[in-house]
Amino acid sequence: MSKKYEGFEPKWFNEKYSDKSYRSIFKWGPYDQIKPPKERMYKMLKDAFHLTDDDFKNFTEDLGTDEVKLVDCPIKLKEEDINFFKQVVGESYVRTDDYSRASVAYGKTMYDIMRARHKIFKNVPDCVIYPSESSQIEEIVKYCNDHNIPLYVYGGGSSVTRGVEPIKGGISLDMRLRFNKVISFNEVDQTITVQAGMSGPRYEEILNNAIKELNAKRNYTGGHFPQSFEYSSVGGWVVTRGAGQNSTYYGKIEDIVISQKYATPIGKVVTSHYPREATGPSLNQIMMGSEGTFGVLTEVTLRVFRYMPENRHRFSFMFKNWDIAMQAAREMMQCECGFSSVFRLSDQYETEYMMELYGINDTPLEKLLALKGCKPKEECLFLGFTDGEKGFTKNVYRKIKKIAHKYKGVSLTGYVCKGWEHGRFSDPFLRDTLQDYGVVIDTMECTVNWSNMEQVHQDVRKVCVSRPDTICITHLSHAYPQGANLYFIFICKMSDPEEFRTYHASILDAIQKSGAAMSHHHGIGKMFGPWLEGYIGKTEFGTFKALKNYFDPKGIMNPGGTIGLDVEDKDKHILIDHKKVKYK
Repeated sequence: MSKKYEGFEPKWFNEKYSDKSYRSIFKWGPYDQIKPPKERMYKMLKDAFHLTDDDFKNFTEDLGTDEVKLVDCPIKLKEEDINFFKQVVGESYVRTDDYSRASVAYGKTMYDIMRARHKIFKNVPDCVIYPSESSQIEEIVKYCNDHNIPLYVYGGGSSVTRGVEPIKGGISLDMRLRFNKVISFNEVDQTITVQAGMSGPRYEEILNNAIKELNAKRNYTGGHFPQSFEYSSVGGWVVTRGAGQNSTYYGKIEDIVISQKYATPIGKVVTSHYPREATGPSLNQIMMGSEGTFGVLTEVTLRVFRYMPENRHRFSFMFKNWDIAMQAAREMMQCECGFSSVFRLSDQYETEYMMELYGINDTPLEKLLALKGCKPKEECLFLGFTDGEKGFTKNVYRKIKKIAHKYKGVSLTGYVCKGWEHGRFSDPFLRDTLQDYGVVIDTMECTVNWSNMEQVHQDVRKVCVSRPDTICITHLSHAYPQGANLYFIFICKMSDPEEFRTYHASILDAIQKSGAAMSHHHGIGKMFGPWLEGYIGKTEFGTFKALKNYFDPKGIMNPGGTIGLDVEDKDKHILIDHKKVKYK
């Protein structure tokens, strides 16, 4: 719970509810874990949305504590189909009850959460299957292909792109229950092979304790920590081309994956296990990002890294404005001294928010900033830490500090970074707490070059705040010598799922018009799918179609618009001429 309010504090919902309830589906994490806003944030939201304490005396949204009951969702599979699946995985691991079917219908975009609160479940699978072995999945995929049964996969359930939604019914493979084992560990090559359903925390726990768990000579880390880390799966990271908060040093998932195994409608596909090759186009890269449209990822081999948290150097600096901060960040990424692990720069709007959320306000640091010429609503916060060998981390930290001082950055020591680390995985809990009162928090992100970063920042932000009484804050959280991502967070008062969908689409329009990449690490799913062809170009998008036709000629794998496939022309958003986009 947050620090006790001095004034009125709303009653945040923190009661036990049924594990068969709607809330157990849309809430982030367990029932007894919530994150209320701090009092200053609560006051900021009231001011932004023209609300009073009276508006927070009673919940305005359905808490979803009643048990799930599906309406007008008949099971269309034949009994003989269901019996076949039971023979493959065992009778108790094929479920057709309402809760099981609804539990894999949605991910965690606010559009999903709002529909679940309104008890809108139109797209659910006919049955949910819980496999335990790759061979079982291979049998199931073959059967579904032979009998034209749509097949979906549910990993950790943290998708914010409608990536898991079973638009066409059929079956959904829920990987959480049993598909989470270590297949092999090779300490000589420094690799590990796991089943795709393994959760992030379990994966990291095994590696951090490799001496005990894997009979290794030392402990390791996976180096991949998305904000969804606690409730995402290794397979989900791979098929969406995900990035973790430490990816500036460790790399995005495509830099970490060594090989993959898929069950596809045309048979098993296993990619090469070598770190680099010149043997034609990379099948590893072709399969990553396919989001279940080519086949089911069953096993993946990944690089692992030596676990040396004792070598970490934390830093945080405040720059006087966004323009100066961007210049400093670019030089840090282009100076060729190595990269820090976390590299995070907030714009002036997010900095104002972060000052409260991570405890900078009302401390001596606030007064120090004023003395150094930093002004509220202009200053920009930069923070991060280094990972790796002791000498390397020290040198990277020294160089970052030198560049920060060159651009007049005010050192805030490692204190602020520690505050960010403390809450780095818990921020999503805030969404449920506030949504009980109709306050929506969601995110969009895209990739930019340094040369068009500010233009994209302005263009997309302008659309985000075009809706009255909407807060938009932005940060850069993954950086490269040639560019970075921009991560937009928007907060508004909203209850209607379709209003949210329209607003969300307007932001996607703005990203495509700006020329930025449609997604840096969230993937595309079905929600972003209509924009993908407009971003990469019609001829280029034909490559995806050709691959789809090869791996899945009957179109049974994750159908319904995933990565823009099987989207009707009338529904596509083609807003730019791809071939006329100019890059500086």
